[in-house]
Amino acid sequence: MSNPDRHPTEIVCGEDAPPSSQPESEQQPEAVVLPYREVPLGGPRAMPVRRSLPQRERSLIGAWCFVDHYGPDDVSQTGGMVVPGHPHTGLQTVSWLFTGEVEHRDTTGVHAFVRPGELNIMTAGRGIAHSEYSTPATTVLHGAQLWVALPDADRSTEPGFEHYAPPVTEVDGARVHVFLGTLFGQTSPVTMFSDLVGAEVTLEPGASLTFDVDPGHEHGLLCDTGLLTVGQATAKPGEIAFHAVGTERITVEAGPDEPARFLVLGGAPFGEQIVMWWNFIGRSHDEVVGFREAWQQARETGGSEAYGTFPDVWDHTLPAPGLPNLRLRSRG
Repeated sequence: MSNPDRHPTEIVCGEDAPPSSQPESEQQPEAVVLPYREVPLGGPRAMPVRRSLPQRERSLIGAWCFVDHYGPDDVSQTGGMVVPGHPHTGLQTVSWLFTGEVEHRDTTGVHAFVRPGELNIMTAGRGIAHSEYSTPATTVLHGAQLWVALPDADRSTEPGFEHYAPPVTEVDGARVHVFLGTLFGQTSPVTMFSDLVGAEVTLEPGASLTFDVDPGHEHGLLCDTGLLTVGQATAKPGEIAFHAVGTERITVEAGPDEPARFLVLGGAPFGEQIVMWWNFIGRSHDEVVGFREAWQQARETGGSEAYGTFPDVWDHTLPAPGLPNLRLRSRG
C-alpha cells in the first residue's frame, strides 16, 4: 500500500527513548497505548485509514516501521482500495486482511490476491513497484497494511513476493494465526531479514489470555475489533498497546460486550537509523531524492532497471509528491 500523504515529511527513525534509570531487577515494563491519526487513502471518496506507526512517541517496534489499519468500510460508500502503481525501496510490505479481497500486481511479474487469513509479503529490496485494488466482489474491506524496514546489509536485496496461509490454532480458547516468526508454538516459513513475530489473535468477550514472549523483543498489540486491555492500558480499534524490551509474559483481556481481535507485532530493536519519506526507506536525504528521481523517470518510460517493467494493464501510476523545502539534517 502507498503512503497517501500528499505532503509527506521525512522521518528519521531510530532509538525512541533512553533506557530507564530504574535498576534492572526492579523494572516491570507496563503497556502504553500508542494512538493513531486518520489519513485518506485514494479512491473517489478517499477510504480512511488509521495510522499508528510511525509517530512522535515511537517510530519503530522492532523492524516494524509503518502500521495502517482500515475498515470495516462499505466499499459502496468509500470506493474501496484504489492504489495505482507506486514504488517502494528498502522495506517489506506485509498485507493482512480480515474481510474483502485485494488484487496485487508488481513489476516482478507477480499477480496475486490478498484474502482474509492469508499473508502476502512483498520484499522491495533495491526497488519494486506494485498496485493494489479491491476486487469487484468486495463489499466490505477491512485489514492492516504493515511495513518492515530492511537492515542495511539486506536493503539492496532482489525484490520478491511470498504467500503463506497459516493454520488456525487454538491457544487457551483463543484463535491464533502466526504469519511471521515463532509464537504460540507455531512457526512461519516466510523469509525475514530481522528477528520478528506477527500473529492474529481473537478472544471471546470477557476472555483473557496470557502468553510468553521473547524478552529481547519490543511488542505492539494492534487492536482491530472490540476493546483490548493489557495491564493498566486499554486499546480501541486502530490503537497499539506497546510493551518495551524486558517483557517476558503478556496478559490480555477482551471487553465484556464483543470479541477482541488484535495483531501481535514484535521484534528485536532495529538498532539502525533510517529515513522514511513517502514509499521509500533510505539512510540519507540524498538517497531518498535519488529514489524519487528514478521513479519519476520510470513513469515516463513504463518501467526502469531500478523499479522493473510496468505490467501492461497499468494505465496510470502515482506521481511522487514534491520534496520538502528543507534538507534533512544528518543525525546519528
